[in-house]
Amino acid sequence: MTIEIDKVTVLGTGVLGSQIAFQTAYRGFDVTVYDINNEILSKAKERFEKLAATYTREVSGSTDLETDAALQRISYSSDLADAVECADLVIEAIPEVLDIKRDTYERLGEVAPAKTIFATNSSTLLPSELKDFTGRPDKFLALHFANQIWKFNTAEVMGTADTDPAVFDSVVDFATAIGMVPIPIHKEKAGYVLNSLLVPFLNAAGELAAFGYANPEDVDRVWRIATGAPLGPFQIYDVVGLTTPYNILVNGSESDRRIASWIKENYLDAGKLGVSSGEGFYRYPNAE
Repeated sequence: MTIEIDKVTVLGTGVLGSQIAFQTAYRGFDVTVYDINNEILSKAKERFEKLAATYTREVSGSTDLETDAALQRISYSSDLADAVECADLVIEAIPEVLDIKRDTYERLGEVAPAKTIFATNSSTLLPSELKDFTGRPDKFLALHFANQIWKFNTAEVMGTADTDPAVFDSVVDFATAIGMVPIPIHKEKAGYVLNSLLVPFLNAAGELAAFGYANPEDVDRVWRIATGAPLGPFQIYDVVGLTTPYNILVNGSESDRRIASWIKENYLDAGKLGVSSGEGFYRYPNAE
């Protein structure tokens, strides 16, 4: 027996958190977005306006009327208890830092209703690394989205040994309801399916550029020409946003940390965060 999900709260209004929230609202759900202060939420409203324009432009059959209705279904809060007061499902999309996530789940478990399902959008952490901090491991799992979810509409669903099968099935149904293609993962795997393939690819590209073997533009060029792929790895870095891979790499091997340092010194410290900031490895909106 599946569990009905009507009201959804998204924690974190960064690149992917905003996309998850807007896509969910676009498909008719009431959505509350939470972030740590009103200044960040104000910037999130601007991001949602841009997403509305993107959907009208890029989503087949989308109209201004539909995107305006989606915007009206989104509410905002910088108070965690207020944000989750009525939530059937909370989707966490906060920075990829284990201690921050654990602290958030401890606070979330204290204020959310007993019925509420928790889902992490973590791109690399296992849900078992977080479950004991939720206060409800049976109602906790991972729900991982790809960036630009209106086009790349997969939703990887991965539980732990403690996840209630009814919760798992309900989240699979929810993913379908918001227009995703759910990908059930049958046991825990760091990186799920997508990032088990993508992260080593991006790291290999990062090593080529950071260690002086080839420029990012040439790495991308050879990948596109030789494989027919529409984007090279550094174009993908820009779409993802450079902050997330930096947070992953800085906690990795010595080689990973060297790549992280290169990204920070040459890009993050200069405000070059990727597509979201107008510049990363390329300048936008006119990148090749």
